[in-house]
Amino acid sequence: MSFDPQSLRFDARGLIPVIAQDHATHQVLMMAWMNAEAVARTLESGRVTYWSRSRAAFWVKGESSGHVQRLVEMRIDCDRDCLLALVEQTGPACHTGRQSCFFTALRDGEEVELMRPLTD
Repeated sequence: MSFDPQSLRFDARGLIPVIAQDHATHQVLMMAWMNAEAVARTLESGRVTYWSRSRAAFWVKGESSGHVQRLVEMRIDCDRDCLLALVEQTGPACHTGRQSCFFTALRDGEEVELMRPLTD
């Protein structure tokens, strides 16, 4: 069955959430947004391309930082309203310099920092 990006369920702004996960370690790296063109660009180039809501522009992960995400596989959830990008991550995924954006845990009502930045 061939894939049609328009078969995805985008929100009212034309966006769909995307979870990036390291394909080898299964660590959840980050969450971002794509529109239909970002999905198509990602599938065509193999470089994960997001839609930046704050800049209203395409954002190729690693374009300025060098912390590239190469797409290994794209998965669609059962409702077709969320994507999972299995990626090969070069360097930290988070803009804070951490491997994952999910570096804070809530434990017994307290915030606990799980990892320090890889870079300063």
